[in-house]
Amino acid sequence: MPVKQQGFSLTEVLIAMAISSVLLMSAARFLPALQRSIMGLTKQQELEEELWLRINGIGKHLQRAGYCAGKCEGEGLKIGLRGECVIVQWDENSNGRWETSSSAAAEQTGFRLNGEALETLRGATQCDGKGWERMTDPDRIRVQRFQVQRISRAGFAPELSLTLAASVNGQPDGEVEAHHIVTGFNL
Repeated sequence: MPVKQQGFSLTEVLIAMAISSVLLMSAARFLPALQRSIMGLTKQQELEEELWLRINGIGKHLQRAGYCAGKCEGEGLKIGLRGECVIVQWDENSNGRWETSSSAAAEQTGFRLNGEALETLRGATQCDGKGWERMTDPDRIRVQRFQVQRISRAGFAPELSLTLAASVNGQPDGEVEAHHIVTGFNL
């Protein structure tokens, strides 16, 4: 019993292959641009997350500034270098004084912008000097601005405004800026 076989003719197969190849060539042309765009957006999102991580961490230090479970001498907060450096101190172990001995036990912490990197130093007493550690990697992220401002209003605890702006290396037009305001109840 003969079975009738049907399929595509050679002409139909050639036309389908021609259309498919045109579509694939078109898609291949846009794929690199799509990949670059996705990679740029991913870097931008990573930068935003890193900035918020850093600014929230510094904000927590600023909120603690000035805390003392006794009679501490000195300022709980020093802002220097036009707001690009801040030194906070608080009574971390609640013993009634601000420790200044070894850097491991010192209750002062400094944050500053140096070059294009954000730096920190435990036991900081001034904004210059050596021994500061980088919080950001300048080979990956360039910090353009770090600013701390004290905002005083009569009858209220001072507010501390933080601004951190940075861009990813190789993408200077993709600057991200984060703003954070905390209240210094102990100041």
